Amino acid sequence: MKKQHKGIIMTVIFGGSLLFWAAAASVPGITPEDPNEKITVTGTPMDNYPDVQRVQFCSSSDFAKSNSYVTEYKIPTPCTQPLAIVTDPDGNVWFAQTNAGRVAKFDPITESFTEYENPRWPRGINPDDFGGRSMMWGIDYSPDGSIWFTDEFYDKVWKFSIEDEEYAKPLSFPSSGQSLPQRLSVEGSQIIVNDFTGNKLTFLDPAQSNQGTTFLSLPSPVEGSVTGGFGVDAEDNIWYTNWLFQTGGVLIKANQEKILELINSDENEETQMFDFITIYQFPAGMTTPNGISAGPQGLIWISDTSSNLFFSFDPETEIFTKYATSIPQVASYGNSSGLIKTPVSRPYWNEFDDQGRLIFNEQTANRIGVFDPQKETLVEYTIPSKNPNWADCEFLDDCGLAQVFDFTVDGEKIWFTEWVENNIGLLDTSIPLPFDVELDKQKIILKKGEQTQITLTITPKSNSDIPEVSLTSSSTASFDDLSVKTDVLTFQLDFDAPRIIQISVSASDNALPDLHKLLIGVQTDEVVVSKYVTVIVEQ
Repeated sequence: MKKQHKGIIMTVIFGGSLLFWAAAASVPGITPEDPNEKITVTGTPMDNYPDVQRVQFCSSSDFAKSNSYVTEYKIPTPCTQPLAIVTDPDGNVWFAQTNAGRVAKFDPITESFTEYENPRWPRGINPDDFGGRSMMWGIDYSPDGSIWFTDEFYDKVWKFSIEDEEYAKPLSFPSSGQSLPQRLSVEGSQIIVNDFTGNKLTFLDPAQSNQGTTFLSLPSPVEGSVTGGFGVDAEDNIWYTNWLFQTGGVLIKANQEKILELINSDENEETQMFDFITIYQFPAGMTTPNGISAGPQGLIWISDTSSNLFFSFDPETEIFTKYATSIPQVASYGNSSGLIKTPVSRPYWNEFDDQGRLIFNEQTANRIGVFDPQKETLVEYTIPSKNPNWADCEFLDDCGLAQVFDFTVDGEKIWFTEWVENNIGLLDTSIPLPFDVELDKQKIILKKGEQTQITLTITPKSNSDIPEVSLTSSSTASFDDLSVKTDVLTFQLDFDAPRIIQISVSASDNALPDLHKLLIGVQTDEVVVSKYVTVIVEQ
């Protein structure tokens, strides 16, 4: 018997209807299969796709690729579609294979894979069938030596014992109607899972007893919304989001200690919910907040997955600050049709490393970003593999997306998965960058119609000439409130001398008073190195 608690629902009214953005929730881009399409039987997970879809979903290349910062590794079994990923204390890399219903391990020392067949995974009539596909968005290592992961198709939470190399009977995820167990985190004795479409945050006690699994689900205060990712701060508060696509939503702080008290008591918690739930309204521009992490100085950081934006939130002042990534390079989106006017990077999940840097994957820029909140610098690393079937590539070479949907941080190493290229990858942030960028101003104050100059200094850090580089800029300003101009856009760097470039920043005559973050940087095919300047537009 399960012990279930139901929390009081506090409704916040928002206009508009709920729309689901496919890439934020479930398997992106999948269209119904034609039963008449040819399927060549291979005895591998490729058999879950007809032949014509395999280059799109299984890999566009037979080889893993690399560049100066990233090394990729091809998974031995084809078309496993790796997603959630985590490391254990021994440095081994564990990841979920969404097209095979199992986990796999990669040993970085021997550079070898071990894929663990899951005999409990539901199969079809054919004994060689690999079973259903399921997006496994959440995974974590437990101190008891096990790997936990979510399964959105069958509404399960799975446990794999590393020592025994066995899967336990999966936990049935508490659901009513449409549920999608997504991210997962082991926090002490509890497992926390957000139910994206079921619109709740669920706390599971995996200890089995005669009464079964104990759980508590916190329902959303926003009617008809979804529940995004979550993070835990230094005071053990849990932060998560409820939102309506392109409409609005709320950031929520919940006292985890009181949640655990409710799980272990029979008191009427409906009268106590207001004691440990705090709600903050989203700022303008935040529409699809998925990733969320608690960072240094008590700030909460949120990634917005339908834009180029990520945000910080200060619980003391209740102020949101908006940041923008650099604009995606053409190699990620192609634009052969010429129809893409405003490409976006779509920052997805985020996580802090032990240096206090915020790491996030930029899904449609095919990059991983490393943001330093203290220095306000952003380094964005390009993923070498690109599948042209996920972008407007037409006949362009070296174009497309590997669909980097998840990553995990292990010191200065960032491990990630490539869902449509059947690779895992390693980004080594300890490798020196080719150059530094510095701005002579950290803050600019402009009135409407005013203009000022910024000096950008690019200092090479390599002993050889650097390939051609180009300037890039983006900002959080709306419309044409701010403009950035320079006489130099593309140039060659000499290894023995810094390059100094003058940049003009102006506020339009109709600019609204506001605080903006302006990002100015220099990019190669492999990396973008940028720095933010604060621009205040006054009345």
